[in-house]
Amino acid sequence: MMHFAAITLFPEMFDSLTKQGVVGRAFTNLQAVLHQVNPRQFTSDIHQTVDDRPFGGGPGMVMMYQPLADAVHAIREQYPEFEQAKVVLLSPLGQRFDQALAEQQANEQTPIIFVCGRYEGVDQRFIDRFVDDQWSVGDMVLSGGELAAMTMMDAIIRLLPGVLGAGDSAVYDSFSSGRQGLLDCPHYTRPQEVDGLSVPKVLLSGNHSAIEAWREEQSMALTREWRPDLLPENKK
Repeated sequence: MMHFAAITLFPEMFDSLTKQGVVGRAFTNLQAVLHQVNPRQFTSDIHQTVDDRPFGGGPGMVMMYQPLADAVHAIREQYPEFEQAKVVLLSPLGQRFDQALAEQQANEQTPIIFVCGRYEGVDQRFIDRFVDDQWSVGDMVLSGGELAAMTMMDAIIRLLPGVLGAGDSAVYDSFSSGRQGLLDCPHYTRPQEVDGLSVPKVLLSGNHSAIEAWREEQSMALTREWRPDLLPENKK
């Protein structure tokens, strides 16, 4: 079982992850567990303030230290499995989350506390004291960390044993170790011919070695066309 917690101002956003599709079934089957904690519950003023103006001036608001710190403490106190959890801040300056990192987390199954930032950012003192890693989904800025956290959890959970119907369904996904980090090959299903377009004959041959060779060739060709940066010779 993989344990997640999310510190978020919008816990209801996670319903789309926990109640839908194959990942939703993983939560239903207790292959994954998610606890959502709203930092507003750790405020003492009538407005439940969690942000304030930045010192030194400038635009935007900054999430305050204390509500976030109290949220981390509360998770660790209420759920013992999170005592040694990894605290991850969703941040544009973080490590780029990719399939290799998803595979690593699925294999380790270390509990993760996602801190879903909002506004201009998070008080640096909270980052210095509590955050173990910062992860990013790409070179863009989102309104908050919730969508990024859900994306990462989806990528991790589908790799957990028994989540996908077929044991090797994820082995040959794009970017996976089974594809040596390359893109997946094209796929076809019934009918055999539609709108004058036919399935490649090799896939109908029953020759498994020829089919696998074709798939590897197609994987390489698609990667070369669409993501040449993934090719071994182009990696830094």
